[in-house]
Amino acid sequence: MKWLALMLVFGMVAAACGSSSDTTEAPAETEAPAATEAPAATEAPAETEAPTETEPMEDMEIATDFGVDLDAGVIRVGMLSDLTGPFGPLVSAILAGTQAYWDGVNAAGGVNGLQVELVVRDTVYVIDNHIAFYEEIKDDVVALGHSTGSPHTVAINPQLQADGMLAIPLTWYSGWSDPAINANLLSHGTPYCVEAHNTLGYITTEALPDATTIAIASVPGDYGQDSAQGAKLAAEAAGLTVVYDGEGAIIPSDETTLTAVADGIVDSGADVVWVATTPATMSSIYGQALAQGFEAIWSGPSPSFSPAFVAPDSAIKDAFTRDFIGGTYTSLWSDDATSALGEQLVGAGLPPSDYYFEGVVEAQIMHAALLQAYENGDMTRAGVLAAGKSLDNVDFGGIAPSEAYSGDAADRLQRQGTVYKPDPDGLAAGTSGGTVSLETNYTSDLAANFDFTGACYTLGG
Repeated sequence: MKWLALMLVFGMVAAACGSSSDTTEAPAETEAPAATEAPAATEAPAETEAPTETEPMEDMEIATDFGVDLDAGVIRVGMLSDLTGPFGPLVSAILAGTQAYWDGVNAAGGVNGLQVELVVRDTVYVIDNHIAFYEEIKDDVVALGHSTGSPHTVAINPQLQADGMLAIPLTWYSGWSDPAINANLLSHGTPYCVEAHNTLGYITTEALPDATTIAIASVPGDYGQDSAQGAKLAAEAAGLTVVYDGEGAIIPSDETTLTAVADGIVDSGADVVWVATTPATMSSIYGQALAQGFEAIWSGPSPSFSPAFVAPDSAIKDAFTRDFIGGTYTSLWSDDATSALGEQLVGAGLPPSDYYFEGVVEAQIMHAALLQAYENGDMTRAGVLAAGKSLDNVDFGGIAPSEAYSGDAADRLQRQGTVYKPDPDGLAAGTSGGTVSLETNYTSDLAANFDFTGACYTLGG
């Protein structure tokens, strides 16, 4: 769809939770982030014209029920986001990218003349909050633009199906390939277990082809164990011996487990270390291992990395830059495919961050579904869901591999991504989000040959 690529060069305005968002305070035990003023809008480049799809279609009967007010000219999309919990910094940046994208769309005429408003709730990554906020906003929105967390999304999935509500999960759980749970979901990106194959495939062929051993550790649950299981399968395929198995051993709130994991990794003497955890616990485990003189190639899934690791004042900056190779789904701030968008986000007052582009991807998926629903004359919740499930090619203009939602879910499995290394110099200069690509649009042989038959880790299993 040509308009998807074109939207990348529209002037982006207002950051993070802009003035169009309907927000609530965080739960009592969590302090909500301080409000920030939206940066001034940037103008669209002169050579770019608004896509013709944003022109209102005359003489059309459009069916609506929840979240779409044709008289007011508004489409309301829900966002159940962890803004102040364990993945708060990451998700806040993602939401900023989503808001910036929709501000650009709205400034260019909206979705066939309808303005998109985000209804944002901070779940703090607590399942009970997620369920409660869904119940609170469900009759005010036509779909969920993202839902942070796999168990959180699974918890509301029966209600999503009962309500005919579309949701885009902000999670790369491999179980979204299961037709029994993805009926109302538009998943995207490289699943955690496939991402492990892709990144470890690069490490064992390009970075350290003589590696023979690997240490693996993770937080419990879908994110950590889906990734850890993928790393084990990838290690077996690559001929690596697992010399430390800490799957599910990392408890972020328990410093003793972090020390035990760090000691286990050091004692193993592994050539490669795969850690699937939060950024805070990654830095703790890595720092403790480093203090013992341990050196290896370290890696992990995208949510385990933070640019704070290579910030000018970071105590682990130089060592981490030397040791770490990571993988992610989207292109990076410093890549050619995202440079124009990145420059405009900086011009709108946002600091460089690779996570903005995930937010743009989510918004583009929703945009495609909304446009198709309008063309179908059915912008009811069920109509938007049906439109989303009919999409056969959502093109992101180079910032991520294209996605399809028609056909068999397993056949649509995303195996492609970006492999990167830390970039402290670019972060300090404001020219990168702390990373620089080693490979883009990359599929390692391990990932390409991975015989995926179902979830690498089953929630509740």
